[in-house]
Amino acid sequence: MFKGIKPIVYAGREVWPLIEGGKGVAVSNHMSSGAWAAAGGIGTVSAVNADSYDPEGKIVPQVYHALTRRARHEELVQYAIDGAVAQVRRAHEMAGGRGAININVLWEMGGAQRVLHGVLEQTRGMIAGVTCGAGMPYKLSEIAASFDVAYLPIISSGRAFRALWKRAYSKASEHLGAVVYEDPWRAGGHNGLSNAEDPLVPQDPFPRVKALRDTMREGGIADSVPIVMAGGVWNLKEWNDWIDNPELGAIAFQFGTRPLLTQESPIPEDWKAALMVLEEGDILLHKFSPTGFYSSAVRNPFLRHLEARSERQIAFSGEAAGDHQYQLDVGVKGKSFWVTRGDLLRAREWDMLGFTSALKTPDNTLVFVRPDEMKDIRKDQADCMGCLSQCSFSSWADTEGNSTGRLADPRSFCIQKTLQDIAHGGPIDQNLMFAGHSAFRFRKDPFYSNGFVPTTRQLVDRILTGD
Repeated sequence: MFKGIKPIVYAGREVWPLIEGGKGVAVSNHMSSGAWAAAGGIGTVSAVNADSYDPEGKIVPQVYHALTRRARHEELVQYAIDGAVAQVRRAHEMAGGRGAININVLWEMGGAQRVLHGVLEQTRGMIAGVTCGAGMPYKLSEIAASFDVAYLPIISSGRAFRALWKRAYSKASEHLGAVVYEDPWRAGGHNGLSNAEDPLVPQDPFPRVKALRDTMREGGIADSVPIVMAGGVWNLKEWNDWIDNPELGAIAFQFGTRPLLTQESPIPEDWKAALMVLEEGDILLHKFSPTGFYSSAVRNPFLRHLEARSERQIAFSGEAAGDHQYQLDVGVKGKSFWVTRGDLLRAREWDMLGFTSALKTPDNTLVFVRPDEMKDIRKDQADCMGCLSQCSFSSWADTEGNSTGRLADPRSFCIQKTLQDIAHGGPIDQNLMFAGHSAFRFRKDPFYSNGFVPTTRQLVDRILTGD
């Protein structure tokens, strides 16, 4: 047992201060979360469009039949509720009364509040708490309190927590289970990097977490309410100075990347194999996500393709003005677009290489793509099922008008489509593959030598030794 690590009381029971990071779509499911809880930790079911099952136990494909976005959005919300309920019930059974089960939602996912209500209503007594990030979830505390479960907001700064506390959380302080500090430079998936922070210059997490604890103390929150360090956590020995540190108060740790590579992890085998050969620098912090947030994923051909698409981009004017004195004669089929001489020459070169279709972006630029690529982009935008509260790729918004009012952005992608595909056996090189920036350590850590894939219990036991 690593020195200083001792159980905490959560949801009325003693658990290890080790939390499984929630990963959707369909990655943190009942198998992974149930096993994590059975090992004495806090398992996390992702309630972001989780899988549901037919009477024979087979996964129900999430196929959309409705003709309109709004109607497909209603189908999506029902899929989300049914899936999360199924996963929680199975995880609760697997845990066997040990550990605890949380659910994780993204506040900016489509129908987030409805999904939370629907899941919590049908799983009373099974869920200990709700972790929630990707936005400013002001109503999280109210919803959690109404079902008598804990809430664990995911934030990336003390400033964000102060706003949430003053506006809403102070009114339901007794249900605050913990505050998750997710390092925006090191965590996998979507991150809370602000416009004032440089994505290329990671900051030391200690001062930021210390500032968060100071903010919590200002609000009268006891030091016994843990701060959960998430992002970049591989083992406990590297965080020895954080444990039992009076400057920080109670600390717990979230593991998101390491649970990907266990026997219970539901991700396909080729995804697991890919994790074991990653090198440092193979994870890219990017802003292609249609959520508008930064996110971190493996820099595979899927992401490289998006990078290349954005590089084939030029600014335009609707009339001759300034340096834009040259009428574009490729990619736009006679429409009036005025560009600089240098961009005209670049566009002609792209056209000769087969990138013959120009698509407008919301920023008065054009990106050049192949005709088949344009067809795929347009189809994905038309097939939108409203999986986000606002989507830059399709211009969907979960509002009365169902539109952001902005032009759909061809530099992004349909995130629901790609995450569903990779989770259910789609090609890993042609889909978004989320991972934290420590994923290269699978290759170097002797625990995984000779291709060893542990059970979740073996992983938790290993973590408890400090390694």
